[in-house]
Amino acid sequence: QVQLVESGGGLVQAGGSLRLSCAASGRTFSSYAMGWFRQAPGKEREFVVAISRSGGTTYYADSVKGRFTISRDNAKNTVYLQMNSLKPEDTAVYYCAQDRFAYAERLSPTSSTYGYWGQGTQVTVSS
Repeated sequence: QVQLVESGGGLVQAGGSLRLSCAASGRTFSSYAMGWFRQAPGKEREFVVAISRSGGTTYYADSVKGRFTISRDNAKNTVYLQMNSLKPEDTAVYYCAQDRFAYAERLSPTSSTYGYWGQGTQVTVSS
């Protein structure tokens, strides 16, 4: 079965950086677009960024554009999220997700597009 395992979360001061990783197994990783979402306490889950199968196309939420960078290593079945210039409002549980469908051409900010989710990793940014 599909497994997505996030790592790399933690506590960081405002202005600092963290790098999240998501290791995938169970399906041909390079066939699927991947995404990162986050959920802060008391708020709905929100889209952060998505990346195409090859890594050549990305789609960022406005709130993280210019600060976060998504990448993937298809040889390692892993997607990364480099987070720089972190702000207290970035505090949330971060989830990676895999598209329901192989070879999808579009990158979607909609959570229902993604059929598999990791367990999440906590990111806390102190002011």
